[in-house]
Amino acid sequence: MNETIMRPGDVPILMGIINVTPDSFSDGGCFTDPAKAIEHGRRLVTEGAVILDIGGESTRPGADPVSIEEEQARVIPVLEGLRESGAILSIDTRNAATMRAALKAGAGMVNDISALTHDPDSLRVVVDSDCLVCLMHMQGGPKTMQDAPRYKDVLKEIYDYLMGRIEACEKAGVDRSRLFVDPGIGFGKTQDHNITILKNIDYFRALDVPVLLGASRKRFIESLCPGAGPQDRLPGSLSACTAAYAKGIRHFRVHDVVETAQALAVFRSVF
Repeated sequence: MNETIMRPGDVPILMGIINVTPDSFSDGGCFTDPAKAIEHGRRLVTEGAVILDIGGESTRPGADPVSIEEEQARVIPVLEGLRESGAILSIDTRNAATMRAALKAGAGMVNDISALTHDPDSLRVVVDSDCLVCLMHMQGGPKTMQDAPRYKDVLKEIYDYLMGRIEACEKAGVDRSRLFVDPGIGFGKTQDHNITILKNIDYFRALDVPVLLGASRKRFIESLCPGAGPQDRLPGSLSACTAAYAKGIRHFRVHDVVETAQALAVFRSVF
């Protein structure tokens, strides 16, 4: 199954988002009840999600960290409830202890916004597992990342960082075949940086691992279309996905699974 997910050919792979948090930018508070989160996850699978990404700590700009105990109390019941969902379960965390607990509870993937740098034990956790790993680029941390992001060459700097993290993983014993990268739209980037990344998203394919695009409902859409709050950004999210698909990207982290699946199905039929 992992080979199909990692090298899917022309078939898009959708990662459905489940934020088990009170304060995430788009759906904070919607799924804090584990039963609701589990129901939502099962629905996302029926809509076409191959991966479910479950997070218990908001990483929106300006967000404060939560304790590891609180993070685990939020995500572990949801992971356990979705073990038989048929999807690969991804834990969206930068904390090694939560990674370890999540893998024990049924997760098969770690999605770390810090690319395994926030916690010194994170790399060891994934080395000791056979899980998939997504390495994301972020300048700074969630609390301050949008204060004044600066790059001399945003594409090259992100590329070099992600290549360095891939090499660190390989050196530690994590096979390249388990790795994804995410250039981190909105994580320490200005509007111009985000648009440059999206226009050149195929640049990162040279890293020779799958590129995961996480553009769903993000603030750059409102910057282009003033007044579009998080719940009004579906058209922009779909446009970002179809444009990236045209550039060879096949992995998408989205809130709106059935809508994205439909948009990509139509696009594929005429592209």
